[in-house]
Amino acid sequence: MLIETGRVVALEPDALWVETIRQSTCGSCAANKGCGHGLLNRIADGRTGYVRVLFGATAAGRCAVDDQVRIGIPEQVILRGSLIVYMLPLLCMLAGAAGADSLWPASAELAAVGGALVGLLLGFALVRLHAWRHRQDRVMQPTLLEVLPRAALPVRPA
Repeated sequence: MLIETGRVVALEPDALWVETIRQSTCGSCAANKGCGHGLLNRIADGRTGYVRVLFGATAAGRCAVDDQVRIGIPEQVILRGSLIVYMLPLLCMLAGAAGADSLWPASAELAAVGGALVGLLLGFALVRLHAWRHRQDRVMQPTLLEVLPRAALPVRPA
């Protein structure tokens, strides 16, 4: 399980929003110069990210805005989410191109390009639908592990 610490910025009846600070590990990666993620981290390093977190075993009444919390994301969620986000649009694009090419063989290239575009858009829509349908699924979302006591927080100089 991947564990991250953050600060509660908003509460909902069934979830809370946690602010986390992005930290880059790209300095230790061998593909530092050839990776787009490394470039994005150099541009956005130190910026905050907001994560919607479902309440886990921790009671919702114990959380308040500005509390420090520890959240957890199972590795399977990240793997499954990556496959859905990256592979589903790609497979839909290829299926759209192949389908349009077989339906309109007279203008094969134009049909394939149009079918690929339609398939890609359909893939993006399916990813969005999947995210919407699983927004309350505890197996597919980050969960609250614990509210950190005030004494356990690191002291930062002002």
